[in-house]
Amino acid sequence: MIEIKDIHKSFGENYVLKGISGLFQDGRNNLIIGGSGSGKTTLLKCMVGLHEPDDGSVLYDGRDFTRLSNQERIEIRKEIGMLFQNSALFDSMTVEDNIMFPLNMFTTQSREEKLERANFCLSRVNLEGKNKLFPSELSGGMKKRVGIARAISMQPKYLFVDEPNSGLDPLTSIVIDELINELTDEYNMTTVVVTHDMNSVMGIGENILFLADGRKEWEGSNKEIAHTNNPKVNDFVFASKFAQAAREKL
Repeated sequence: MIEIKDIHKSFGENYVLKGISGLFQDGRNNLIIGGSGSGKTTLLKCMVGLHEPDDGSVLYDGRDFTRLSNQERIEIRKEIGMLFQNSALFDSMTVEDNIMFPLNMFTTQSREEKLERANFCLSRVNLEGKNKLFPSELSGGMKKRVGIARAISMQPKYLFVDEPNSGLDPLTSIVIDELINELTDEYNMTTVVVTHDMNSVMGIGENILFLADGRKEWEGSNKEIAHTNNPKVNDFVFASKFAQAAREKL
């Protein structure tokens, strides 16, 4: 479980996060949603240490990440898998080497052991035999799946995913959502997904934090979001569904 307590973050005079608290539970898809500029990606980056919060705490199973030294944080980082918005694959590396990159950084496994793990992860995302391809040879959906394979290579307890369906068509988006859902359940991970995709919200949103103007405005499940009386949530849901319908007609 991950707990965030009263997280604040500003950049100069831009006050982005204004005291956000919440729980992200094991074995569940925990979604952070909100409009552009609501603070959702900044919150995710504070949780994984890419930004330092100005105030507040991030606790991984009771361990206060924000109070640890860089050296002490390494042990928690070994337990974290991360899928960035644009997959963030290394262009000069093959698929195989991209997946083994965290293993090279954090383990003393032999080359054979790393390759065995890479092959397993590739099979788990249905990309068997794609080891020697380079990112430039992959479709957008394949890049996302390689990114997921790399994210699970260390068998993480915590999986962070930033806009997994950005730039993907609706059918590929469903495949990615289902894969994230399956892996979360299979490995009992604490999965945190930042998204603005209402299909993802309704499909896998077991626990949802809705942010607006840097504050947590609502928390609940995908079953509850359709029936909330919160006007900001309703405006977001309506606008998101309208925008998606418009894009699908193009």
